[in-house]
Amino acid sequence: MTDLRDDLDHPVRLDGPPSRVVSLVPSITESLAATVPHRLVGATDWCTHPADLDVTRVRGTKNPDLAAIAALEPDLVVANQEENRELDVRRLRERGTQVWVTVTETVEQALGSLDRLFTEAFALRPDWLAAARAEWSEPAGGRGSAAVAIWRDPWMVVGRDTFTGDLLRLLGLDNVFADDDDRYPHTTPAAIEGRQPDVVLLPDEPYVFTADDGPEAFTVPTALVSGRLLTWYGPSLVGARSALLRQIGVGP
Repeated sequence: MTDLRDDLDHPVRLDGPPSRVVSLVPSITESLAATVPHRLVGATDWCTHPADLDVTRVRGTKNPDLAAIAALEPDLVVANQEENRELDVRRLRERGTQVWVTVTETVEQALGSLDRLFTEAFALRPDWLAAARAEWSEPAGGRGSAAVAIWRDPWMVVGRDTFTGDLLRLLGLDNVFADDDDRYPHTTPAAIEGRQPDVVLLPDEPYVFTADDGPEAFTVPTALVSGRLLTWYGPSLVGARSALLRQIGVGP
């Protein structure tokens, strides 16, 4: 029996590398599927990558089916402090399930968290992780400022201390809501424009902004971007930097 610690310093006890894993986080599901696919037995309905993922679905990130998870008899369940509820993590642990909670508020923290998970729990380090670190190791030069809308009616944007905000910094873009009191402030298009961003980014998740739904609310430039490239961490980070810059239209 190996005694490990997750990102919140909670003990995780494993009898060697886990062979049956349930992921409650889309980014981590993709990471596990790319690295140890034969060990992944369950994932949420929101885990859309890889597209051919064939595992038992256990409902959503905020309302996982705890009975279905228990029925899979996992050696390990992987969760995230932001994406999953502490109540569900506690209830899983009360059932005797080992849960590893990750914390991913910056790009470096996300990559470091995945590094610890794979090296300590699975005793391996995936090649894509090294590639992602190399790609996102240094911030780019100044490319102006941006706001990132994540919902409308009510409008919400990315604020302080978030993975996406840190990714913007590495792209060379200043998040105009970085000094807000909230991590995901409620706002309005007029208030967004009042911050004078050079561009408003409209991702296709969690709200599905499209050419006909979002840009019409603004007079400043907007850019439709991939929500997965902007908010997911893991294999999706490899190649994401150049792809996002092309979508935003701010240079190489």
